[in-house]
Amino acid sequence: MDPLSLVGLVIALVAIVGGNLLEGGSPAFLVNGPALLIVLGGSLGAVLLQTPPAQFLRGLKLLPWIVIPPKLDLESSIRKAVRWSQLARKEGLLGLENEIDREPDAFVRKGLQLLVDGNETEIIRDALELEMNIRERRYHAAARIFEAMGGYAPTLGILGAVLGLIQVMQNLTDPEKLGSGIAIAFVATIYGVGLANLVFLPIANKLKALLHHQSMAQELMLEGILAIAEGENPHNVELKLRGFLV
Repeated sequence: MDPLSLVGLVIALVAIVGGNLLEGGSPAFLVNGPALLIVLGGSLGAVLLQTPPAQFLRGLKLLPWIVIPPKLDLESSIRKAVRWSQLARKEGLLGLENEIDREPDAFVRKGLQLLVDGNETEIIRDALELEMNIRERRYHAAARIFEAMGGYAPTLGILGAVLGLIQVMQNLTDPEKLGSGIAIAFVATIYGVGLANLVFLPIANKLKALLHHQSMAQELMLEGILAIAEGENPHNVELKLRGFLV
């Protein structure tokens, strides 16, 4: 659980609503269904138009990470790699064969299988780095969905403002309809800029940071597996991998 995401969102909303109240405004002034529909619907439609279906669905799957990020314990990974190193020195690489089925991470299982099969260090490195790079590019592209929405939202806010002003111009002779048109004009701009800078762009950056942390965890295991393949001393393996904790 990552409470900072929720805390940050609440602080941002309180700041905006509180600032509006201090200026003599009412929270009701910030609620406008048509303006929200223009900004959210338009931004979502633009992203759907530019994004392949698989990439869009991958982005939706990443969204829960904002509140419940994947658990990554680098300290535990180091201990695991050191234990494997000790086992390999004691029983040989074939002694790690039983560890493959016990490992829940598919990336690490692949590395162990390549190791047990007796592949050269460079072959192991090339295979795992290729998987790491493809995964990183794929998931970063999915995270950029929210970055794209952050780019479109302010423009859609301006579009909503223009539509509101058109309504105002069409009803200059009817004062009762002027209020709703002006409200849509200004509130749509608030929604566009606010959603972009308080929701969409922060989500994109948070996901990128989490993906970077995952890549670092995979790189740690890659270096550990390569050290085992080269027959390094378990103590040296631990010293090397602890560099990831700095």
